[in-house]
This record gives sequence, C-alpha cells and structure tokens, in this order.
Amino acid sequence: MAKTILITGGTGFIGSNLCKKLIQDENNRIISLDNNYTGSIQNVQELLDNPRFTFVEHDVIEPLEIEEKIDEIYNLACPASPPAYQGERAIFTTKTCVYGAINMLELARNNNAKILQTSTSEVYGEPLVHPQTETYRGNVNPIGIRACYDEGKRTAESLFFDYNRIYGTKIKVVRIFNTYGPLMDSKDGRVVSNFICQALQSKNLTIYGDGSQTRSFCYVDDTVEALIKMMASDNNFFGPVNIGNPSEFTISELAELVREKINKNLSLIYEPLPADDPTQRRPDITLAKEKLNWEPKVQLAEGLDKTIAYFASKL
Repeated sequence: MAKTILITGGTGFIGSNLCKKLIQDENNRIISLDNNYTGSIQNVQELLDNPRFTFVEHDVIEPLEIEEKIDEIYNLACPASPPAYQGERAIFTTKTCVYGAINMLELARNNNAKILQTSTSEVYGEPLVHPQTETYRGNVNPIGIRACYDEGKRTAESLFFDYNRIYGTKIKVVRIFNTYGPLMDSKDGRVVSNFICQALQSKNLTIYGDGSQTRSFCYVDDTVEALIKMMASDNNFFGPVNIGNPSEFTISELAELVREKINKNLSLIYEPLPADDPTQRRPDITLAKEKLNWEPKVQLAEGLDKTIAYFASKL
C-alpha cells in the first residue's frame, strides 16, 4: 500500500538512516524535513534524485502546511547531543520539543495520520531504578543545564498522550537509548564519536568523570528497525517503549575497546563530569520484545567496527 511518510529531523543522524531504510520500500514516498541545525543535507545526498524523496527545509517550531496527504509522521526533530542543546540553545531546544510536538500533532490530526514521537532515555534523569523500565517515572532535575532537553521530551510525551485522549490521534512513543553508527556528526560531542575521532587523529581520549558511569549503546540499524516496527504495531498500542541495547558498558570499557581497535598507544585524559550527567543508563526491553518482537542484533564490537570505518572514510 502506497504511503507518504514525513520524517522531521530527516537530515539528522537517526533521521537520515531512517529515510534510507524506508525508501527501500517502493510503495513509500518520503518527505524529509529539517532546519539542518544539527543535521546535514549531505546525509541524504544520495536520495535527492529519487522521485519518491523530497527534502523540505523547515523548522518544526513553526507550523507546517503540506498540500499532499500524509499517512505517517516520525517526529525526530531535536538537537540530541549536550553541546548542541545546552547553553545559548537551551530555549530553542525546549521550543523544538514542545512547539515541534504540537505542530506535528496538529498536522497528524488534520491528516488522520499516525505519528511516532522519538522520546529519550533522558526522561529517566539520574535513575534510581536500574535497569530502567517504562513504568519508572524518572529523577530529572527540572532546573539543571540538561532540563531543556529532558523536560522538553517529557512534555512532548505528555502532549502526545493528551492528543490521543482528547482527539483520538493515532500516537506512538519510543524512548531511545544511546544510539551510534554511520552518519553521526564528528563534532556532536557524544562519547562514541568523540573517542573514535580522537583515536583516528592520534589524539588521547578524553573521559569526563572517572569513567565508571555506564551507557548502553545501540547500533543505528537496530534503532531504525525498532522505529519501523513500532509504527507498524497495533493502533491500540501507544507505548512508551524503551529502544536500546541492554548490554551495559562503563565509559572506561568503551575507551579501551576503541583504543584496541584503532591505536593502543593512546592515553586517557580525565576531565570533570558535567552537571546532571547520568551515572547509569540501561534499558529494560521486555516490552519491546513482547510487543514488537524486537531486540538488537548488532553488538558493540561489531557496531564499532562499522562506525570506525565510516569516520575513517570521512576524516
């Protein structure tokens, strides 16, 4: 069945990977929408000549009118790395989360479209429950330097469920845990890209904190598969659903893996841990297994090899 699919944040890291996957189905017409703040048109360059692909430069903070009928919306628009969403961009980030959600929900409502919100593990804050389940309500600092993103995403989730309750909008909500892979921005400040790019340039690896904090790293192909499965799930299943890899690594373990794969002679440099940086992060994916028949296939060592190859070709 032919579908027109709108992807906001469509030139960003996950968004561009999602565009490339969805356009493989010849029944799909893809509209990629982005203001290119953290995304890049280069990420979808190979798709620009495809008649079933359209790029629209637009900021989701502003309302959007599209003449053609939209069947599905993936709302990925938002800076997702701390250097991009903190500081002077904090208010912009909150507006992107909140106004963006409202504008896309209105578009979905006017088109009777199904809409998926990519929320984040950041809604759990500094978790007091480990691993994190979807029923855990989080421990977020509402006035901290990360609050623009954390609370912005929490508010977006609230809006999605209110639109469903009040208007019957067909919603889906996923909470994405640390995703990595090709098309990441080398300067986005995330730990995987930081380590790989430093190592490829023979620079010592910078660890913030003592390296004991943990993350669960999910390769982008697995994340994209989960998004598509969530969109295709029963209309009565809204989520939220954790999307991530439950394998947990310390930052020090990640650094050692990258050193082994690129340059064992590099040293580790330690810097202070930024404020409100979570010390633990690991998803419970029981619900994703049950409802979506999904779990990640690519483990960290394999995913790092693919990501290193990507950055090596770019740097």
